[in-house]
Amino acid sequence: MLKARMQAVVVNAESLFYRGKERIAKLAITRRLPTCVWVRELVDAGALVSYSVDQRGIGRRVAVYVDRILKGEKPADMPVEQPTKFGLIINLKTGRALGLTIPQTLLLRAD
Repeated sequence: MLKARMQAVVVNAESLFYRGKERIAKLAITRRLPTCVWVRELVDAGALVSYSVDQRGIGRRVAVYVDRILKGEKPADMPVEQPTKFGLIINLKTGRALGLTIPQTLLLRAD
Protein backbone atom coordinates (compact mmCIF):
# COMPACT_ATOMS: atom_id res chain seq x y z
CA MET A 1 0.00 0.00 0.00
CA LEU A 2 2.78 2.40 0.87
CA LYS A 3 5.01 1.50 -2.07
CA ALA A 4 2.17 2.09 -4.50
CA ARG A 5 1.45 5.45 -2.81
CA MET A 6 -2.17 4.50 -2.46
CA GLN A 7 -4.54 7.18 -1.22
CA ALA A 8 -7.51 4.86 -0.74
CA VAL A 9 -8.45 1.20 -1.09
CA VAL A 10 -11.37 -0.20 -3.10
CA VAL A 11 -12.05 -3.86 -2.36
CA ASN A 12 -13.97 -5.76 -5.04
CA ALA A 13 -16.31 -8.70 -4.62
CA GLU A 14 -13.77 -11.51 -4.28
CA SER A 15 -13.95 -14.26 -1.67
CA LEU A 16 -10.24 -13.88 -0.87
CA PHE A 17 -10.87 -10.30 0.25
CA TYR A 18 -13.92 -11.36 2.23
CA ARG A 19 -11.94 -13.96 4.16
CA GLY A 20 -9.22 -11.41 4.94
CA LYS A 21 -11.61 -8.57 5.74
CA GLU A 22 -10.32 -7.88 9.26
CA ARG A 23 -6.70 -7.88 8.10
CA ILE A 24 -7.43 -5.57 5.16
CA ALA A 25 -9.37 -3.18 7.38
CA LYS A 26 -6.62 -3.15 10.01
CA LEU A 27 -3.90 -2.49 7.42
CA ALA A 28 -5.91 0.27 5.79
CA ILE A 29 -6.57 2.00 9.12
CA THR A 30 -2.93 1.60 10.18
CA ARG A 31 -1.86 3.18 6.88
CA ARG A 32 -4.61 5.81 7.23
CA LEU A 33 -6.29 4.79 3.96
CA PRO A 34 -10.06 5.10 3.48
CA THR A 35 -11.54 1.82 2.27
CA CYS A 36 -14.60 1.34 0.05
CA VAL A 37 -16.09 -2.16 -0.04
CA TRP A 38 -19.08 -4.02 -1.50
CA VAL A 39 -20.82 -5.52 1.54
CA ARG A 40 -21.84 -4.48 5.02
CA GLU A 41 -19.75 -7.20 6.73
CA LEU A 42 -16.55 -5.51 5.58
CA VAL A 43 -17.71 -2.19 7.01
CA ASP A 44 -18.45 -4.02 10.25
CA ALA A 45 -14.85 -5.33 10.10
CA GLY A 46 -13.51 -1.76 9.88
CA ALA A 47 -13.81 -0.52 6.29
CA LEU A 48 -14.94 3.10 5.93
CA VAL A 49 -17.80 2.88 3.44
CA SER A 50 -19.89 0.51 1.37
CA TYR A 51 -22.21 1.40 -1.47
CA SER A 52 -23.78 -1.67 -2.97
CA VAL A 53 -26.92 -3.56 -3.84
CA ASP A 54 -29.11 -4.89 -1.06
CA GLN A 55 -27.71 -8.44 -0.79
CA ARG A 56 -30.61 -9.71 1.32
CA GLY A 57 -33.12 -8.28 -1.15
CA ILE A 58 -31.37 -10.07 -3.99
CA GLY A 59 -31.43 -13.29 -1.97
CA ARG A 60 -35.18 -12.96 -1.53
CA ARG A 61 -35.66 -12.40 -5.27
CA VAL A 62 -33.50 -15.44 -6.05
CA ALA A 63 -35.73 -17.53 -3.78
CA VAL A 64 -38.81 -16.35 -5.72
CA TYR A 65 -37.16 -17.34 -9.01
CA VAL A 66 -36.12 -20.75 -7.68
CA ASP A 67 -39.68 -21.32 -6.48
CA ARG A 68 -41.07 -20.44 -9.91
CA ILE A 69 -38.60 -22.77 -11.64
CA LEU A 70 -39.38 -25.63 -9.26
CA LYS A 71 -43.06 -25.10 -10.07
CA GLY A 72 -42.28 -25.67 -13.76
CA GLU A 73 -41.70 -22.22 -15.20
CA LYS A 74 -38.97 -22.09 -17.82
CA PRO A 75 -36.03 -19.84 -16.87
CA ALA A 76 -35.83 -18.57 -20.46
CA ASP A 77 -39.36 -17.19 -20.11
CA MET A 78 -38.59 -15.28 -16.92
CA PRO A 79 -37.62 -11.62 -17.08
CA VAL A 80 -34.17 -10.47 -16.07
CA GLU A 81 -34.35 -8.23 -13.01
CA GLN A 82 -31.91 -5.50 -12.09
CA PRO A 83 -31.32 -4.39 -8.50
CA THR A 84 -33.30 -1.32 -7.52
CA LYS A 85 -32.26 -0.92 -3.91
CA PHE A 86 -28.75 0.11 -2.94
CA GLY A 87 -27.31 0.77 0.48
CA LEU A 88 -24.80 3.36 1.66
CA ILE A 89 -23.13 2.34 4.92
CA ILE A 90 -20.56 4.51 6.67
CA ASN A 91 -18.37 3.40 9.58
CA LEU A 92 -18.08 6.53 11.74
CA LYS A 93 -15.58 4.89 14.09
CA THR A 94 -13.23 4.25 11.17
CA GLY A 95 -13.83 7.77 9.89
CA ARG A 96 -12.74 9.20 13.24
CA ALA A 97 -9.69 6.88 13.33
CA LEU A 98 -8.70 8.23 9.90
CA GLY A 99 -9.22 11.82 11.01
CA LEU A 100 -12.06 12.36 8.54
CA THR A 101 -15.12 14.52 8.93
CA ILE A 102 -18.03 12.92 7.12
CA PRO A 103 -20.26 15.63 5.61
CA GLN A 104 -23.76 15.82 7.08
CA THR A 105 -25.28 15.56 3.59
CA LEU A 106 -23.60 12.17 3.15
CA LEU A 107 -24.65 10.98 6.62
CA LEU A 108 -28.27 11.84 5.85
CA ARG A 109 -28.16 9.56 2.80
CA ALA A 110 -26.54 6.67 4.65
CA ASP A 111 -28.46 3.61 5.73
